[in-house]
Amino acid sequence: MGDWQLLGRLLEGAQEHSTVVGQVWLTVLFIFRILVLGAAAEKVWGDEQSNFSCDTKQPGCQSVCYDQTFPVSHVRFWVLQIIFVSTPSLVYLGHVLHLLRGEERARGRPGGAGSGRVRLRGAVLQTYVCSTLFKALFEVGFMAGQYVLYGFRLEPLYTCSRWPCPNAVNCYISRPTEKTVFILFMLAVAGLSLLLNLLELGHLAAATCRRRRRRGALAGRTPSLMPPNSLLLQAGAAAAAHPEGAGKSPARGSKSSRSSSKWRPGDLAV
Repeated sequence: MGDWQLLGRLLEGAQEHSTVVGQVWLTVLFIFRILVLGAAAEKVWGDEQSNFSCDTKQPGCQSVCYDQTFPVSHVRFWVLQIIFVSTPSLVYLGHVLHLLRGEERARGRPGGAGSGRVRLRGAVLQTYVCSTLFKALFEVGFMAGQYVLYGFRLEPLYTCSRWPCPNAVNCYISRPTEKTVFILFMLAVAGLSLLLNLLELGHLAAATCRRRRRRGALAGRTPSLMPPNSLLLQAGAAAAAHPEGAGKSPARGSKSSRSSSKWRPGDLAV
């Protein structure tokens, strides 16, 4: 397996701009997936093909039976799973770095490294929600794919009847119990990651609802800019629209109209 240092450095950059649940998810990814996969899983599956044996000496029979039993190596399957579930976080990190560097250029420092932090608002929040949703979908897809390919446990004996085998032959794998333990462990970690993704979506939805509720409460306490007596505004608008009738029915709120015309008792009649 290749070196994970580059992916680790990139995901550490995404961790700086994530929520608390997102940081826990990245910790689970680092410790319980990448570290375990690189330290132990490769050694357990190192003899996967070399110790696969069948009760026949027919040329090519053992190879086709191994291909039927293991369409994809478990280790390579888990490597693909880690890459796919990490890609949405890398896309989110690219969006954040783009915004930070654009802000640095706007401030007149085009060489800035974009080391600041962003708030989960607007387009950044949408990108973060989409990345979390796609991570959850990838987890579900790979868990279903693992079940379809070879289930959640390994049997010590498999029967194969593919050509060029002369008949149905029995094939055996090495250390099936130990490999089953690793399969269940990686499945449990995938389920934990999926749970964290769902919790993060719920956390973001609750935070957005609280923010909108707080904003609505502040808007409700803001005093209205319109005067309480709208009849004054209507009278002023009518006087402005018909200046020829201003001498007959002056507006009550205008000082100039009261000084230029005489008051009549009928003006206040209801």
